[in-house]
Amino acid sequence: MKARSDPGLFHVEDVLRSNALIPELAVQSLGESLAFYRDLLGFAVAYARPEEGFAFLQLGDAQLMLDQIGLGRTFDADGPLSRPLGRGLNLQIEVSAVQPLLQALERANWPLYLPPEEKWYRRGGEELGQRQFVVADPDGYLLRPFERLGPRRLA
Repeated sequence: MKARSDPGLFHVEDVLRSNALIPELAVQSLGESLAFYRDLLGFAVAYARPEEGFAFLQLGDAQLMLDQIGLGRTFDADGPLSRPLGRGLNLQIEVSAVQPLLQALERANWPLYLPPEEKWYRRGGEELGQRQFVVADPDGYLLRPFERLGPRRLA
């Protein structure tokens, strides 16, 4: 999918395939969130409705929607939303390499929630390796970018 960086453009041919599950994050400021997701992490804006405070983002096969609280439809039935948002949730995002993201975050003096680590997760008779870290976005949503290290047999 070719994503367009102009947030005002919408081209159906660019968004023909979407994932079966796409999180939509309620955010305090679409501008701050775009500065983080687009400018620091490298997401592209596939399409946007700025008048509604909405943007559909893509990074590789990862897709994410942002919706500014109070401009579009806000799901706040339990009361006003406040930071940190998304408590208890972290979004794992597969990337080809975590190092460029770490460098961009460091240049911006953006703090990490958890430092980079190599983690192995058991699946059947093998382990799957990931190099990963956790960072909070401007609203407190936790993101866990990771790169695959491949499988290894259990010892």
